[in-house]
Amino acid sequence: MRRIAVLTSGGDAPGMNAAIRAVVRMGIAAGLEVYGVRNGFAGLMAGEMERMTARDVGGIIQHAGTILRSARSPEFREEAGRRKALRKLSERGIDGLVVIGGGGSQSGSLALHEMGFPVVGVASTIDNDMYGTDIAIGTDTALNIVIEAIDRLKATASSHNRGFLVEVMGRDSGYIALMAGITGGAEAVIIPEVDIDPDTVAKELVDAYARGKAHALLVVAEGAKLSADELVKYFEERKAEIGFELRVTVLGHVQRGGRPTAFDRNLGTRLGAEAVQALLDGDYGQLIGWINNRPARTPLSEVAGRVRYADPALYELARVLAR
Repeated sequence: MRRIAVLTSGGDAPGMNAAIRAVVRMGIAAGLEVYGVRNGFAGLMAGEMERMTARDVGGIIQHAGTILRSARSPEFREEAGRRKALRKLSERGIDGLVVIGGGGSQSGSLALHEMGFPVVGVASTIDNDMYGTDIAIGTDTALNIVIEAIDRLKATASSHNRGFLVEVMGRDSGYIALMAGITGGAEAVIIPEVDIDPDTVAKELVDAYARGKAHALLVVAEGAKLSADELVKYFEERKAEIGFELRVTVLGHVQRGGRPTAFDRNLGTRLGAEAVQALLDGDYGQLIGWINNRPARTPLSEVAGRVRYADPALYELARVLAR
């Protein structure tokens, strides 16, 4: 193996730059030429790649986002698009590829691997919904941003005896909402994995006041069946009966944009370096994740297309601790 390439795909996550930096410098240290691919799989199909030096990745480890940028690519899902990408890799003499991204991105990695190209994936998603890793790049930073917002909202909620609803990311998995609820001291958590009706939610918040709490905080994952909008409408219509309404804060992409924590910088670095080592070992078609406090390799065939849902035991713990 003489030349490798690295790209970031799907949603950006704090710590991606640390992984890029590790891939580039680890590759160079091993005597490889390393190319950075711009704009994910879309850029790969367009041949948007250039050789990177150790200096090109200097001073990026502390920055959020990805210096290589990312883009969605419906065309890459088709075989014709993937063959176009393989041609571009061949034209540049690229022998291996590192893909840093979440579950959808790793489905693309698997597709290229099954077409015979050496690919290794790196687990990166703030939702932490991937198999093959205990925690993914970006999750820790995103969670810390949510917790900071909750802490601030609880201060004003207590001052005014108000109910606050915080909507966080989590389309298929409620991991962020659940962990934020536990560590932020929420009175109720609503996640995609658990069905709940608005009457039950209202009762939990009213009971919180009855127990002497000066605030009521509700954390809702964006993918929950009972949406934030539905809850707000429900509380508005029954304000006289319930005694208060919900003030809403939608954190949205703020969760992605934080300066990566020390944990995410370390995680990105360790996983990026391990990805290069997997290519050097000829161990292709692997996802590099973090299991039992160390880098681990899991076949992409066991990871791609699957969603790891939030732990039901943690949901029950959140309910108990809210009392």
